[in-house]
Amino acid sequence: MYTNSLSSCDDGADDVLAIDRVSTEVTLTVKKDVPPSAVTRPIFGILGTIRLVAGTYLIVITKKKKVGEIFSHAIWKATDFDILSYKKTMLHLTDIQLQDNKVFLSMLNHVLSVDGFYFSTTYDLTHTLQRLANTSPEFQEMSLLERADPRFVWNGHLLREFIAQPEIHRFATPVMHGFITMHSCCINGKCFDWLLVSRRSCFRAGVRYYVRGIDSEGHAANFVETEQIVHYKGSKASFVQTRGSIPFFWSQRPNLKYKPKPQISKSVNHMDGFQRHFDSQIISYGKQIIVNLVNQKGSEKPLEQTFAKMVNSMGNGMVKYVAFDFHKECSRMRWDRLQILVDQLSEQQDEFSYFLVDSEGKIVAQQEGTFRSNCMDCLDRTNVIQSLLARRSLQAQLQRLGVLHVGQRIEEQADFEKIYKNAWADNANACAKQYAGTGALKTDFTRTGKRTQWGLIMDGWNSLIRYYKNNFSDGFRQDAIDLFLGNYSVDEVEPASPLHVKKDWKFLALPIIMVVAFSMCIICLLMAGDTWTETLAYVLFWGSASFGTFAIILYNGKDFVDAPKLVQKEKMD
Repeated sequence: MYTNSLSSCDDGADDVLAIDRVSTEVTLTVKKDVPPSAVTRPIFGILGTIRLVAGTYLIVITKKKKVGEIFSHAIWKATDFDILSYKKTMLHLTDIQLQDNKVFLSMLNHVLSVDGFYFSTTYDLTHTLQRLANTSPEFQEMSLLERADPRFVWNGHLLREFIAQPEIHRFATPVMHGFITMHSCCINGKCFDWLLVSRRSCFRAGVRYYVRGIDSEGHAANFVETEQIVHYKGSKASFVQTRGSIPFFWSQRPNLKYKPKPQISKSVNHMDGFQRHFDSQIISYGKQIIVNLVNQKGSEKPLEQTFAKMVNSMGNGMVKYVAFDFHKECSRMRWDRLQILVDQLSEQQDEFSYFLVDSEGKIVAQQEGTFRSNCMDCLDRTNVIQSLLARRSLQAQLQRLGVLHVGQRIEEQADFEKIYKNAWADNANACAKQYAGTGALKTDFTRTGKRTQWGLIMDGWNSLIRYYKNNFSDGFRQDAIDLFLGNYSVDEVEPASPLHVKKDWKFLALPIIMVVAFSMCIICLLMAGDTWTETLAYVLFWGSASFGTFAIILYNGKDFVDAPKLVQKEKMD
């Protein structure tokens, strides 16, 4: 019988986790049962198990990097993983099955290669300070796996077999995806810890153009909970914000155009999912101020109008809607105009307050509501606004804790301001890479407080890379996320794999015709005929052929992009 044994390094524990590689049974045993001849290697956590074509695989963390400490609890970033097969051989597979298994493994490796997996063996990273402070004694007794917020446990599906066995919970590591940064800072000679934590939801997770809006349960695409924490002389303060896609049913499928037109679904009842989304938001965070930053003209206008109309129809006094056309207000580099929005929200922000607990553990203040910000992607514009609202909250917290003197402003503290701006820009980049495939736009403003020409050039470059990835590699990325999160399960005996989708003749023929026609057009220009009329005729013919083919490709754009294969498209709209 082949087994894999894993022992915990904590507290000199004698327990060993044994996994039977044949029956896949997971049991607890003791160190003396492990044969002396066994090959050992250190790992730093179990991500979980997954079934592929070749059978079950175990995913483990093989490298980690310390991010810092939250209240004396070590926080780690997982930087490398290994996917171990239970099976010793692949001889039982056909060539097609071997190929499929290889593709599925490359999908898992792709998800694991995206930066931003964090864990702690002693601290619950998935909850805000306020949620942790308002828990029962029973909650405190639970294992990290049992008490974790399922929205932010990215390996929840991989750990499903471990969850059923409480005695092995300590071997399973809940892992969140997003961004964490920690800094020890000093202002006026008073030193405090400043932290920024962004937790990405694993519900309705995916890539930019294939996952928009909400699902029937009310889960919004690219939903991120961002918490800013201050720790000074035992007192802890926290300010929470959320971001998420516009919460009704809409899509924006890539079609080779630079900016595909958003489509609002006409065949579904939007209010059910919309209501569920905000019911869940209110239960988790209290009152809601929606900060909608999309354009109020052009292709984004119908989304803004529908959002405003739906909030009005819902008639919930706990939800207030604020629209701010970011691009129009800040056009021609007038980024100082963002202060208009901050001032508009200031009264509400003061009312919402923030969470504060003193050095004796007494709750002094609670956050009564959150700002739910969005733009189209909930990346670039959203992060800029969130950083401004968070700074305003931090100003109030540091004054109340006695770090800032009366009348002092954070903006005047040059050393801290640099740390603050860079951390928020890094947060923007992390969230953008995870959703859109590139770093964020507009981070020059977040880092420096002003828009620069170099920043505009970098935004152009990132936009080009986004265009390529969104059209030609996002189908694979979406499939990888769906496989990892359990939205798609591999059937070992499935006769026809969804990976083998036959391409239409257009897919191969038209690009070849276009390239040949364009090449002939260039050749005719370079090798002129006997008369200019003959040359012109050839150039016009081949030019028209290449332009016509290009127009046909653009018209059928959806057939030429890299689309997801694993989850049915209807489920994704």
